[in-house]
Amino acid sequence: MRRRPAAGARPAGPDPGAEVEILVNGRPVRALAGQSVAGALHQAGVDALRRNPVTGEPRGAFCGMGVCFECELIIDDVPGSRACMAHVRAGLRIDTEDHRGAG
Repeated sequence: MRRRPAAGARPAGPDPGAEVEILVNGRPVRALAGQSVAGALHQAGVDALRRNPVTGEPRGAFCGMGVCFECELIIDDVPGSRACMAHVRAGLRIDTEDHRGAG
């Protein structure tokens, strides 16, 4: 079972809000430690995270709270990760569906 930090406790690692580098589709991107991956991607101009399996239309973050599953992508080689539920940390590797199909 994962324990919550005590009230007022600071998370380990860089200060929340510190600028860190992540990789988005193999490209280095600056983001803020602790912000949602969805927010970091939007800030970097990446809004299409996957495609609708029926229509092929681009899909992106919709609900922002992990209910709709529209923001699924690959984070650190884990497919089906939700961008709105994951948080930025230095060195995070993110791949969108469009990028996976490229080659």
